[in-house]
Amino acid sequence: MKQTRNWSVLLGAAFLMATSAVGPGFLTQTTVFTQTLAASFGFVILLSILLDIGVQLNVWRIIAVSEKRAQDIANMVVPGLGLFLAILIVIGGLAFNIGNVGGAGLGLNVLFGISPQVGAILTAVIAIGVFLVKEAGKLMDRFAQLMGGVLILLMIYVAFSSSPPVGEAIAKSFMPDQIDVIAIVTLVGGTVGGYITFAGGHRLLDAGIKGKAAIPEVTRGAVSGITIASLVRIFLFLATLGVISQGFTLNPDNPPASVFQLAAGNVGYKLFGVVMAAAAITSVIGSAYTSVSFIKSFNEKIAQYENWVIIGFITVSTLVFLTIGQPVTLLILAGALNGLILPISLGTMLVAAYKKKIVGDYKHPLWLTIFGSFVVVIMAVMGVYTLFKQLGQLF
Repeated sequence: MKQTRNWSVLLGAAFLMATSAVGPGFLTQTTVFTQTLAASFGFVILLSILLDIGVQLNVWRIIAVSEKRAQDIANMVVPGLGLFLAILIVIGGLAFNIGNVGGAGLGLNVLFGISPQVGAILTAVIAIGVFLVKEAGKLMDRFAQLMGGVLILLMIYVAFSSSPPVGEAIAKSFMPDQIDVIAIVTLVGGTVGGYITFAGGHRLLDAGIKGKAAIPEVTRGAVSGITIASLVRIFLFLATLGVISQGFTLNPDNPPASVFQLAAGNVGYKLFGVVMAAAAITSVIGSAYTSVSFIKSFNEKIAQYENWVIIGFITVSTLVFLTIGQPVTLLILAGALNGLILPISLGTMLVAAYKKKIVGDYKHPLWLTIFGSFVVVIMAVMGVYTLFKQLGQLF
């Protein structure tokens, strides 16, 4: 019975991480990069999957063996670092949640013809409903699994409808015509950056799956999360590739919607509504849950009333969207900060892996340390470059 429960929690954590990653930004990024790089985008996806696995294996394992949340680990590495990391995570999480609420409103607008604002309110009601239930963790796991399954099935359908050149996609995944470094960094940051890095690890900790004995399960959960997110991305890539290979031009105002409509007609357009709504609502839930998990260890009241704080987080995100819309400057700066959060957070985890006061007698695999260190350096360099580039565009 315990094994069944553990598997359910592991799957829930994997889907929470994956569906947190698959938001409106994820759908747009994948479509736009495929339009730019064509079949060579397969190489970017392949490389980003490998880097994503390296990040998540490191982070999930260290959280599990230390039996502490990321902010508490960071504070033990350098006093005050945990608070700094929590502030970055919460600012980024709130900014992206405004976009997620807007994306869900757009999806419901496509499906039912209601305004995006009314759709955003309905999204908030659904997300808040999850955290009003007594066993919110279990419902969150189930909801993430259901929505993740829907996303994968619909992506497969649209991919087949667009008749993509699969052979060319496979060939270019290993021998691309061009390599876009910024695309790689964007995908890695979008899939395992910011709060997403810790969504699954913190969920397992809250569910009691921790300690050295849990490492095999934690490893399966981390790989499963990346696999689920990657499947969605691969099939969206194939769907887009199929559409542009036939000579169609995507609508620049809404590239993902164009892919679905051109691949499967009006039915495809409605399916886009389902995909956008499912992706965005699960991202709202994942962002709110993970962001609050970063501040609850700083105050007993926050931990005591965690679900109500999460509900407040969702409410504020929705009110900002309804009153201001999606603040472009805030989202751009949050995106740039997101690129810097990953090297800081992953670097901190790697240092923590070698401190006995944090991990005890646990021995972290050398290959994971080397792999993780490589990701830290690459993401730090590109994160700084991106931040300065975007600041230059704003001022």
